[in-house]
Amino acid sequence: MSPARPRAPIWIKICGLTTQEAVLAALDAHVDAVGFVFADSPRRVTPEQAARLAAPARGKLRCVAVTRHPGQGLVEEILAGFQPDVLQTDAQDLEELRLPRGLELLPVLRTPTDLPTLPERLLFEGAVSGAGRVCDWSTAAEVARRTQLVLAGGLHPGNVAGAIAAVRPFGVDVSSGVELRPGMKDPAAIERFVAEARGAGNIVQES
Repeated sequence: MSPARPRAPIWIKICGLTTQEAVLAALDAHVDAVGFVFADSPRRVTPEQAARLAAPARGKLRCVAVTRHPGQGLVEEILAGFQPDVLQTDAQDLEELRLPRGLELLPVLRTPTDLPTLPERLLFEGAVSGAGRVCDWSTAAEVARRTQLVLAGGLHPGNVAGAIAAVRPFGVDVSSGVELRPGMKDPAAIERFVAEARGAGNIVQES
């Protein structure tokens, strides 16, 4: 596989949405994907809640179901009730789940030894999701040279430009870094984050 390089504009996902206001802010910012959490988190929603929240975004960006170590029953509830465009979960989970053919997947990699072979695209973050902890950017940069890496973990408007310059990822993913409090997104912070990420992505692409 040829080295993965960022594209202009860089791919951006806003994760852990719980309100219609946050979804509309993501749409206004022209992000590429929004994530709805079905794992233990202050951002957790039900499949039915996610379906209602995602309604304005359908067909305009990717609607992502975010899980961690889900059982088959939960996955089937999510697929039936939410009908996601993408399923995001730890890479090892995908070895055990029965999933419909054609469902787009975003495997989560937490350490460089998690997978013997890298998928075409993955999300790289630290051991704990949604905790605002920055992952190892040097390791992320090594992985980003081998595949399309979406960088997550501790990103916010103040550090995303530096993260993009250091890692040169395909995309970035933010959750707690654009919140007023856990589970409540700040539309102004979403706008700032996207502006910083787009600007940094364009600079990296030109270099």
